[in-house]
Amino acid sequence: MSSPDPEHREEEETPTAEDEDTGAQVAPIVKLEHVSVTTGEEDEHAILDLKSKLYRFDKDGNQWKERGAGTVKFLKHKETGKVRLVMRQSKTLKICANHLVIPTMSVQEHAGNDKSCVWHAADFADGELKDELFCIRFGSVENCKTFMEMFQEVAESQQKTGENKDASAAAGLLEQLSVEDKKTEERVSETEPGKVDAEKKGKEPPSPT
Repeated sequence: MSSPDPEHREEEETPTAEDEDTGAQVAPIVKLEHVSVTTGEEDEHAILDLKSKLYRFDKDGNQWKERGAGTVKFLKHKETGKVRLVMRQSKTLKICANHLVIPTMSVQEHAGNDKSCVWHAADFADGELKDELFCIRFGSVENCKTFMEMFQEVAESQQKTGENKDASAAAGLLEQLSVEDKKTEERVSETEPGKVDAEKKGKEPPSPT
């Protein structure tokens, strides 16, 4: 009795049934509704929008700490004319700077880096007013100059548009915070005579790396 040759054995193949459209409609299990997302910037329009990286000076550690990389904006309110500086991180959109630009403010180029500049502000990014020393770095010298020019222009315009009352109140707050900082520095100098703050010597802190 001879066994069949496996090379010539024919295997039966079951034809694959093609997907058939039954015409049935399946209702979605979850119904998604449109959700309106508010940013708090609906009543403002941007007069400047630049990509940058922001740092704040940590007095306790005597060093710069990165706040985030993203877009910095000057936002002007459509009714009041007030202008605030707002910066959000690029991916998370977390606010890393949020403060009014007032006539008493000034911005200066950071020593040794023509792509960076520094300024003081009573910032509200963390939900409470804090006297911060900021340093912002741009990708080009041109963008840095544009930012500085707009900063100064906005500060001067706030003086001209009659924001004196708000400016005085904010300036008083800054002065109060500065006095508290000086008292803290005096206490530190008494307890740690060898520790010297760069700002106390009238010099800017080293440029952030």
